Amino acid sequence: MDSQGKTPKLLDRVRQVMRLHHYSLHTEGTYVDWIKRYVHFHQMQRCEDLDGGEAKIEAFLTDLAVNGQVAAATQNQAMNALVFLYKHVLNVPLDQAIQAVRAERKANVPVVLTRAEVAQVLPLVEGASHLVVKLLYGSGLRIMEALRLRVKDVDFEMKQITVRSGKGDKDRVTVLPPYGLLAVSHKL
Repeated sequence: MDSQGKTPKLLDRVRQVMRLHHYSLHTEGTYVDWIKRYVHFHQMQRCEDLDGGEAKIEAFLTDLAVNGQVAAATQNQAMNALVFLYKHVLNVPLDQAIQAVRAERKANVPVVLTRAEVAQVLPLVEGASHLVVKLLYGSGLRIMEALRLRVKDVDFEMKQITVRSGKGDKDRVTVLPPYGLLAVSHKL
């Protein structure tokens, strides 16, 4: 019940629980979107329509793979959102195995820029963005990690960067690239 004595709507409850568990806003939005698609797929009107979760999740995920032709990672993301809904929001255990038709995994070769390609891209970026791009390339930082980086997280003596509250709200340590790579341009 909320402060006005009303039971919060399903998606509001999902958001509340996700924030309680410190999920990122991006993940929250993604999960809410999957739950909306799931509710729409089964044409649910009331909370009671959520009963029988395993069979309904299985039907939805199978439809995503067969008719939606989604990637395996996309299907897994939808599954995680629905498992979160049932286990953490509705407090309904999913006791039976979900035997949905699985989306096919493609064997993707990672795309990595060669040194020559990086040398071509770096001069095209200017200002503070130039430094951020060098950090992304030289330290393996994610974009938001580089943008949130603080001076006190850079240890020049140990040649390392401490990433605080990175993906999964975890801290980690990564290498500080050689000084030549990080040399700040005169435009900064």
